[in-house]
Parts: sequence; structure tokens; C-alpha cells
Amino acid sequence: MATLFTRIIRGELPGRFVWKDDRAVVFLTIAPLRPGHVLVVPRAEVDHWLDADPDLLAHLIRVAQTVGKAIQRAYRPTRVGLAIVGLEVPHLHIHVSPIDSASDLDFRRANHGARPEELDEAAAKLRAALREMGCPEVADA
Repeated sequence: MATLFTRIIRGELPGRFVWKDDRAVVFLTIAPLRPGHVLVVPRAEVDHWLDADPDLLAHLIRVAQTVGKAIQRAYRPTRVGLAIVGLEVPHLHIHVSPIDSASDLDFRRANHGARPEELDEAAAKLRAALREMGCPEVADA
């Protein structure tokens, strides 16, 4: 059975994509820690990051770093945080989020009531930053 993320990648469920390539996608989480919080997800269904092919994992980190630079450009946070948790969905995903303190990575503080307009705005802001950086992998709106 396909994971929730596979269904988003296939277009069976909605997703606000900011990046697409042949191995990975990046989309906004529906429960952001802060505006601009995204998930870097491999197209392949890999449950645990320890089980990922090292080349795939390296690719995901490169994508996370590039998108992190776009987050820095778009939001100007103190830092851009990265976390691999893997408890929510059995499909490897890397959280990349603007942060100003360690408490900004507290998942108990996620905004489960984020409005669609807020998520659309964040996606547009990140796509614009990625385009400014010259990234051809920017997803169409």
C-alpha cells in the first residue's frame, strides 16, 4: 500500500511542491513549525533513513541544503534547522525549517491549523527564492 507521501507525489492527494527532480520532491508540510517549513522526500518508498541507499541520502541532503538556502533567502531566520524524525509517516522525510531558537524545532508546537492561504504564500515565496538562485528543479505552482 502506498504511503501518504507517495500518494502526494503521485498527485492523488494535494501537495504544495516547491522542488521536483527524478529522485526527490520538496513540499510544504500541512503542520508547519514556522512558515516555510518543508519536507524533503524521496520518490522511492524508503521507511527509515538508515535503510536508504547512501547515494540517495546524499542527494536528499544536497536538496535539503539548496532548499535551506532558499529558506534563508526568503525568511532571513537566525538559522535553518534540519531534522529527520520519521515517526509520523513510514516514508523517509527530512524536515527543513526556518528557526530562531531551538524551541522552533519542537514538534509539539506545530501549527495544525495553518490556513491554505498561508501555505500557498510560503510555497510561492520559496519557489521565487529558488528561481532567483537559478534552480531548474523549481516545481510549478
